[in-house]
Amino acid sequence: MAKLIFELSATGHRAVTFPSSSCQDVDFKDFEAQSLPDLPEIAEIDLVRHYIGLSRMAHGVDTGFYPLGSCTMKYNPKLNEDVASLEGFAKTHPYQPSWSVQGNLKAMRHLQDALSEICGMDEFTLQPAAGAHGEFTGMLIIAAYHRANNDAKRTKVIVPDAAHGTNPASAVMAGFDVVTVKSDANGGVDFEALKSLVDETTAALMLTNPNTLGLFDPNIKAIADLVHDAGGLLYYDGANLNAIMGLSRPGDMGFDVVHLNLHKTFSTPHGGGGPGSGPVGVKKFLTPFLPKGSYLREQPDSLSFAPTHSIGRMRSFHGNFLTTMRALTYILFNGKGLTEVSKVAILNANYMMHHLSDIFTVAYPQICMHEFVLTLEKEKDIYHVSAKDLSKAMLDFNMHPPTMYFPQIVHEALMIEPNETESKSTLDEAIALFKMLYQKMIEDPSYLQNAPYTTPVKRVDDVLAARVPIVKYQKESK
Repeated sequence: MAKLIFELSATGHRAVTFPSSSCQDVDFKDFEAQSLPDLPEIAEIDLVRHYIGLSRMAHGVDTGFYPLGSCTMKYNPKLNEDVASLEGFAKTHPYQPSWSVQGNLKAMRHLQDALSEICGMDEFTLQPAAGAHGEFTGMLIIAAYHRANNDAKRTKVIVPDAAHGTNPASAVMAGFDVVTVKSDANGGVDFEALKSLVDETTAALMLTNPNTLGLFDPNIKAIADLVHDAGGLLYYDGANLNAIMGLSRPGDMGFDVVHLNLHKTFSTPHGGGGPGSGPVGVKKFLTPFLPKGSYLREQPDSLSFAPTHSIGRMRSFHGNFLTTMRALTYILFNGKGLTEVSKVAILNANYMMHHLSDIFTVAYPQICMHEFVLTLEKEKDIYHVSAKDLSKAMLDFNMHPPTMYFPQIVHEALMIEPNETESKSTLDEAIALFKMLYQKMIEDPSYLQNAPYTTPVKRVDDVLAARVPIVKYQKESK
């Protein structure tokens, strides 16, 4: 078990010594703390070894296969990092006058135009700092639109039972009541159930298409017409855009608002809290409601413009600017090849699903898009091995497990997204591992029930970790 940095502390050790200042002495006593902060004392070499050691314990897309369903944890080209590190991007200050950052503004405009073309939208804002932040922004835009139309009765947002959990959360935060619509036998929205829910109180329907089951809803145009005819709007959760770039556009399906996860689809390292970016695109009639500070076509060459019915500023300055530059680099590098990205993502998912379906149960056994869902409900009853048990066992083989227990409409779910950056040989290794662990489940269930065996941290008490988390180091008193 690795020691905490506080446990490595030794009195008198230090990592750096600052030279004496050549400036005139200034008395700061009135501003000095009354006691020194209780920080670890550690030599530079031990500090470096500590953090390098921690990094070697972590699993990422650069160290192994990461088929995390719905999160699109794909390889991030280092070219993106090189461009985002250019001085003209990395060393500009958000308070610089607009005339001194015209290149940055041009790059932002270029990205917004590219995203508009990819999604079939008329305008984008780059302000939202993450996907859920983009969802919230989109729902505030929808709320502002209905208020501007004096349509106060529209208080209801419809969300499918297979939706990402942030969908209902974003709607509630924007002041709406959430109503759930069930899925049909094929994994899409139950159209008859939806018809019974859509009425004059409907503000919007939130959809992911393809959805969290990895399935494209063939009824999307009829769904859009139903909602629009009732005066509601259609919101697109862009978490799964990786499956449709160049093949289909949310705007052409009938969506009015869309958020994207640049850090997923357009290849920025994410996880562990960031960095993220969740731009929001809208059709032309909604551009007056975009956030203040968005860089819109009709404004002058600055970011101080406020649309007529703006929802206000959603984030300080210009969003996560360097993340947007990584996304722009990815788009420019691939160009029309983004279509190929989606095709390979779909091919890889169907390849894995086909080769696992001979022993695993696929929740919805049909051609999928970028991801698919297995269910171990039967195996749990027979062998008393859960989806979590199989996932834990994968950790011993330098392979990150897929998403567990989501979507919740599938019991003992494992949602797998291999994405387009993985080779056939990697997929074959993953398929072989799944099958080996399945055989192990039959022969020796206890092996999976007690896994993992080689990781720095073994099985943890999930309930205790959730209810009584230890979030800071408690130093023993001397």
